[in-house]
Amino acid sequence: MSVEGWIVFALFWIVFVTTPGPNAVNCINNGMTLPFSRAMVGVLGILTQATLFLILSALGVTALIAASPTAFFAAKLAGAAVLIWLGIRGWRNATKPVQLEPRPAHSVYVRAFLIATINPKSVAGYLAAFSQFVQPDVPIRDQMVLILPTALTITALSYTGFTAIGALIGRAALGAIFNTWVRRIMALCFIVYGILLGLSSAPAGRA
Repeated sequence: MSVEGWIVFALFWIVFVTTPGPNAVNCINNGMTLPFSRAMVGVLGILTQATLFLILSALGVTALIAASPTAFFAAKLAGAAVLIWLGIRGWRNATKPVQLEPRPAHSVYVRAFLIATINPKSVAGYLAAFSQFVQPDVPIRDQMVLILPTALTITALSYTGFTAIGALIGRAALGAIFNTWVRRIMALCFIVYGILLGLSSAPAGRA
């Protein structure tokens, strides 16, 4: 991968992971309701998913999934159902005081990993990255030496930032009403993302 290609890829990835989505909403929610160190376990779950998808993309598995209407439809429905359920639950709990939940680290990790994995946006993003930025005449192993650390570093910085935003909101001197509406907005985001995933179409790679 050339320097110019690497810069274009890095800019694409910055836009991809900083655009608010289910991962960002989950990180903000973790930051609001958990100790910061515990909330960062969710970022680790996202990084695990990112590593897995990057490797699968390199092997061509992501392209196969995206090209399969049945597989994508199943992932789309599963993602939509989980996100809508999380949104409804969040709306119902929005009037309760924000507390530091004693959730074990493995629960935070697994939830973040699953939200990242069932999100078809991930399939679209990784497929786009590998269909537009990978050079077919260069060994994929050589390109992954640049792609993997670049993508994971940007991903870590982005979702650490979202988690920090949640921590600041949760610990700031905000009124109870404002906190309630912030949490309801987050809940609505999950519901909206779930609906959009349910209505989305399978991503298409570059011909």
